[in-house]
Amino acid sequence: MKKTMYPEKTERVVTFLNRQEVDFLDKVGKDALFSSGTKVSRAKILSWSIEFLKKLKFSGEDIKSEGDFEKKLMEILGKKTDGGQSHCHGGQIKSGGIK
Repeated sequence: MKKTMYPEKTERVVTFLNRQEVDFLDKVGKDALFSSGTKVSRAKILSWSIEFLKKLKFSGEDIKSEGDFEKKLMEILGKKTDGGQSHCHGGQIKSGGIK
């Protein structure tokens, strides 16, 4: 994230997540709390995820479905981690896929 002379303005975004998605965000936050002692909110996890996608230069080009989104992200991660060899199988990243 760029440092500017002016404080960054934040926007409120309302989203609808199912129970499993909320539980996942809560688990990530609790894992952070118990392992590092730092509370990480759902909003912060989502914000960091967005910043990570921006660093990967992820775009919405040619995305029409969740599958397209996942495929594009896995392709980008494959290029960034091991020269393009995919370690994805059935929506899961196999060990050694992300370094």
